[in-house]
Amino acid sequence: MMTLRLSQERGYADHGWLKSFHSFSFAGYHDPRHMGFGNLRVINEDRIAPGTGFGAHGHRDMEIISYVMQGALSHKDSMGNEQTIVPGEVQRMSAGSGVVHSEHNHAQGETTHFLQIWVLPAREGIEPGYEQKAFPEAEKRGRLRLVASPDGAEGSVTLNADARLFAGLFDGAEAAEMVLPAGRKTYVHLVSGELTVNGQRLTGGDAALLDNESRLHLAQGKHAEVLVFDLQA
Repeated sequence: MMTLRLSQERGYADHGWLKSFHSFSFAGYHDPRHMGFGNLRVINEDRIAPGTGFGAHGHRDMEIISYVMQGALSHKDSMGNEQTIVPGEVQRMSAGSGVVHSEHNHAQGETTHFLQIWVLPAREGIEPGYEQKAFPEAEKRGRLRLVASPDGAEGSVTLNADARLFAGLFDGAEAAEMVLPAGRKTYVHLVSGELTVNGQRLTGGDAALLDNESRLHLAQGKHAEVLVFDLQA
């Protein structure tokens, strides 16, 4: 079965300095029909105004992935990491037993546009951790490139979670097909552009939720950037 979650159906919050779409219930947005999917708990599409950001705040027992589409995201945490994340990179922070971090857009003329993704951990109370890697566009062009996994396969960042994340870029005749493991859930989030997912046309911000499907077919992209999650049921 495949269910569509259209962009305009998501929750939305406008804090002035931050504009955020919520795919699942988060903060002031609550919808009991959308509390997560498998062990995927949060996908927030955030836009941070120039010179602003999230002050120091804490997390625990969550795998947090940051995926930047535009601008830059400056990260600082209690583990001693101080990094800048730009498009093409994937950041993974394991909050584990507890971590404090801040995120800012230090640029004065450009909005930072990124996805904040939370996945429920396989084990709680682990030592907090951080990892950041770049994945060149050529590795995602016309295919699904593994960017996060439990075992760090293919040079992906390592998740303390039973989940895998793939990223792909599709345009024109480019297409990809994936056999979906039985007993798993698959979540397809179209970051931008247009793409046909198992025969259904999606536009930027739309998602497809697949349960008990055997195959995923992506085709007819138009400047499409897509994330595909293989998730614990």
